[in-house]
Amino acid sequence: MSLDEAAQKPHDRLAERFAPKMAAVNAEIARRMSSQHAPRIPEVTAHLVDAGGKRLRPMLTLAAADLCGYEGDHDVRLAATVEFIHTATLLHDDVVDESAQRRGRPTANLLWDNKSSVLVGDYLFARSFQLMVETGSLRVLDILANASATIAEGEVLQLTASRDIGTDEATYLQVVRGKTAALFSAATEAGGVIAGAEDDVTRALFDYGDALGVAFQIADDLLDFQGDSAVTGKNVGDDFRERKLTLPLIKAIARADDEERAFWRRTIEKGRQEEGDLDHAIALLDRHRALEATREDAHGWVAKAHDALRRLPEHPVRGLLADLADYVVARVS
Repeated sequence: MSLDEAAQKPHDRLAERFAPKMAAVNAEIARRMSSQHAPRIPEVTAHLVDAGGKRLRPMLTLAAADLCGYEGDHDVRLAATVEFIHTATLLHDDVVDESAQRRGRPTANLLWDNKSSVLVGDYLFARSFQLMVETGSLRVLDILANASATIAEGEVLQLTASRDIGTDEATYLQVVRGKTAALFSAATEAGGVIAGAEDDVTRALFDYGDALGVAFQIADDLLDFQGDSAVTGKNVGDDFRERKLTLPLIKAIARADDEERAFWRRTIEKGRQEEGDLDHAIALLDRHRALEATREDAHGWVAKAHDALRRLPEHPVRGLLADLADYVVARVS
């Protein structure tokens, strides 16, 4: 299978299977992001929602519910909920990171301002809770409310850890499980819960989402150093320039000599970056096989995702979810 096939086939097959449901999700998103009194809310939201994202997280909710035999319409509300939470976090992230580009387009905070991005993000969080409540499931509310809190906690932890070259891989994993994997696992677990699945099935769905989310973030960390900006919507080295201590950097710093540690301290902790520093950073990553080791970690998390899937009932969706996990690492293989 070519890389293009690996990259497109899983998502395209999921999108084809859930096309009617996703149309309903998109209609729900459009309806709920409207505001009678504040037209900037739909303007800012539409800029990000319509930017061409794959809607992966809401699709995971639909897939989990389908795998568990669900035939109602609460999965549509949950999928819209998940997308609103995700969009809210992106709006807030771009403010915190002072980002200028997202999905190949100027960020909302650049086009409008930080205040608009923060407040519209808050509005979307509030909308997401309205949608959760409409399902009538306290357990679903608990799952998604906990995920929202975990995401915020992960972001705050990243603030203190991302520019400290003493940060280790355990702390990195805690950040990733908060800021990225928490919504993946909530999306899959909630889909099973709304379908009335047994606890062992919902636990397997949670484990799959968790492992997929961690692998997804590790792959994104790799793409920052070796991706195509036309595809990723980010410039190569953005994480380095923003002084984010991602997994490849953590691995390289752990193996660094005194001179190399001084370089990392200057560029990451002190923020004194000079011409040629990105090239030198990439050379150090190559010297210590940090990118290869990070890629191996991503493969390890995909293996965990496959282990979780084997605990789920036989179903056509299970194969699609397995292909999706493989696609995550195919992007960086």
